[in-house]
Amino acid sequence: MNGVRQAGLAFRRSPTLILHWAEGTLLLQNYAVPCSVPAHPAVVDLLDHFSTWKSLDDYLSAQPPGLRESCDRLVAELHRHRFLLRSDDALLPVETAMEGWGKWNPSAGFFHMATKNTSFVPLEAFVSQLVDKQEVQPRPASTKMYDDVSRVHLPEPRLQGEFPEVLRERRTWRHFGAQAIPLDSLSTLLQLALGVQGWALTEGEGRVPLKTSPSGGARHPLEAYVVARHVEGLEPGIYHYASDAHQLERLPAAGVIPALDELLPTQWWYREAGALVLLTAVFERTRWRYEGPRAYRAVLIEAGHVCQTFCLTATWLGLAPFCSMALADSAIESILGIDGVSESVLYAAGVGSRPVSSTLLPGAVPSDTRAGD
Repeated sequence: MNGVRQAGLAFRRSPTLILHWAEGTLLLQNYAVPCSVPAHPAVVDLLDHFSTWKSLDDYLSAQPPGLRESCDRLVAELHRHRFLLRSDDALLPVETAMEGWGKWNPSAGFFHMATKNTSFVPLEAFVSQLVDKQEVQPRPASTKMYDDVSRVHLPEPRLQGEFPEVLRERRTWRHFGAQAIPLDSLSTLLQLALGVQGWALTEGEGRVPLKTSPSGGARHPLEAYVVARHVEGLEPGIYHYASDAHQLERLPAAGVIPALDELLPTQWWYREAGALVLLTAVFERTRWRYEGPRAYRAVLIEAGHVCQTFCLTATWLGLAPFCSMALADSAIESILGIDGVSESVLYAAGVGSRPVSSTLLPGAVPSDTRAGD
């Protein structure tokens, strides 16, 4: 017999297991670790037995004598990969954090973990893949219209004024000027996009923050961390933005600033930006109010609200904004000192000064980058 069996110890299956088909194979996956193995009926039956804390001796004694040793080895292997937990195990930090998600699991927990640390394809290979894909799967239409329906011709829209101009001028910039970002511009950008604008009293909750972007139940789960690279009057480093005090808090372990394209894999064109703002979510704020997993959608949508406000504000300030979801999730979370579950990075927005070149006017896209948006 192997060494997993000790007197007085019990086993229980991990609470973060799911079964799903992948390319014709039924897989058993622990989405917290993550790890997956083929879901052999014997494995599923064993895990079903250990739905609650149970003694290994009792399990083995119920097996035919000729199978007890192989069953013991199977328990050891499942324990090694965290499919089974032993009563004297210390939970991994990710397991402890995921346990706190409660009724959000498995729906939100599986999606959250399955979409972290994606491999990103370099631009040249990505474009080549799209060219090949168009041959067998044409690109879907960019807009939708119905046939054989009555139509209402709308009056001419009002497009004059500063607000429509800012909206129409917003673009994702991928080249930047050599000038540093003015500190007062960064201050204005952070305050308008992410700062607390005021407080409201709500029944059953008390005081809640109000910001320029909507948030379900005014929970505002997002936090912002500024990777300052080239900002006038601000020492390069990594800072947390305290949205209620409107202050930057320098992270103690952020002495070495990583290259921005290390945080945004394959996105080399953002390397010279003046600052990168990493948007994270503190999920407990939203989960406290909304126990169902649908609320995970709200957190993602709110990141989009804030990022668009950021880009519009930067455009109004005459800066060159961008946003990206090509994130080195775990590397970023390690630098920020967050666990990736109770608080996790979701999105990145950045900004630089605008380039002087007349070929890079608002809306223009350099020929060596992806199409603008």
